[in-house]
Amino acid sequence: MKPSIREPPFRTSLFWCPDCNVPLIASTCGCGASGYEIPLTRPHDVRPALEHDRNVILTYLNTRFGIETLPQILLLNKSGGIDRTDTIIANGVQFARLTFDPLLREYTIELTPDALPFVISEVTKGIVDITDEVADGANRHLGGKNVACRSDLTDGPVIVHANGRYGTGWLRNNKVKVKSLGRPRPATLPDPDREQVIRCNKPHLKNLERHAIRFIKMEKDRRPECNVAFSGGKDSVVVRELARKAGVTDCYYIDTGLEFPETTEFVKSLAIPLTLRGRDFQEGLSINGVPAKDDRWCCEWLKLEPVRQWRETCGECVTVQGNRWYESFARAGLPGVAVNPYYSGQINLSPIRGWRALEVFLYIWWRELSINPLYEMGFERVGCWMCPAMLESEYEITRELYHDRTREWEKILAKYAQKEHISDEAMKCGWWRWKSAPPKMVELMNESGIQINSQRSIKPKNKR
Repeated sequence: MKPSIREPPFRTSLFWCPDCNVPLIASTCGCGASGYEIPLTRPHDVRPALEHDRNVILTYLNTRFGIETLPQILLLNKSGGIDRTDTIIANGVQFARLTFDPLLREYTIELTPDALPFVISEVTKGIVDITDEVADGANRHLGGKNVACRSDLTDGPVIVHANGRYGTGWLRNNKVKVKSLGRPRPATLPDPDREQVIRCNKPHLKNLERHAIRFIKMEKDRRPECNVAFSGGKDSVVVRELARKAGVTDCYYIDTGLEFPETTEFVKSLAIPLTLRGRDFQEGLSINGVPAKDDRWCCEWLKLEPVRQWRETCGECVTVQGNRWYESFARAGLPGVAVNPYYSGQINLSPIRGWRALEVFLYIWWRELSINPLYEMGFERVGCWMCPAMLESEYEITRELYHDRTREWEKILAKYAQKEHISDEAMKCGWWRWKSAPPKMVELMNESGIQINSQRSIKPKNKR
């Protein structure tokens, strides 16, 4: 009987070293210090902010507040929302909240009170002074209150000032909702780079690698053949390397026909031994209609079916894959070993199921592995360029990069919208991405006064 491997605990917080000012993937730092906990929001995944993310954050903070610098290490904690919603973690605090509005097609970044000690010395604008609007001494109790004010700023996040105290707030219709007020003392902490983060986490990275390799070695002989499913994304980059260290060299990639050119070139550079071809997407469209998050027939059509047909001619196998608990709520209970529900002759191994995106990126940087350039370009996940699971913020990048492709896809969506009687405004917000729209999208339509007139969804009332 094979020895069991203890499942890593599902983590709902992040540790941070107070001495080195770095995020930790375990409770202790390589320097010997104990980290303190920072709570995370569901699905509790956390990842580094890469080039595009950093540019978005710095551009907004500079335009809105005059802030000119950012720490080298910024983390993003994905949260639930209408579209992209991330908590920005920096200098060991929940620093700000980043959101993308699918209607306005723009980002907003709201600083937290904990961020003020690190930015207050740089803030030159975006300040609402309510000293004259409040009585002396009353500003200690303004948290959560709406205060009438005079400001020429556009509505949105602001820094609030009153009687020498500063806080954060939200300006709307000449009223500011004050989050808090205090006297933040300017703080300066070390500004570590990636190499320092890796050094502080190296003991734990070695443990993760050792356990994952051991797991693959224990399970890879359940079938006559063992291979790696490579998607072109960061998670499959890691499992390919771990599998190689465990003695597994066979690897396959599925070309859906809808891949980003960057993904295609990246896969070519790795010389993956086998490429399978997905079925014709246009044929699938004519049969199944436009795919949606809650009707992803495209995954079966373009990925699962080609693998099933291939394996039926080659026999049973064990496949190492890069699925993780933290990717989505649906994968939170993913077992380490599972029979493929679509093809029972394939057993799937998930050696990094307990890794967060932070561990994935740190491992890639530590082992100096190549990675798909789409991540630095602003994509959280890598897949088909018009995937219904894509965020509208990601589709906005796709539209900028590949206007010809998106224009043709939008012609298809326009015909679909006409058939389903969906308004142009709703389609622009991404309404097509669901067969049954979730409450958050219905609420957005209501608040924006957008009529849906869809035969398949809730019909929200116009905003009064």
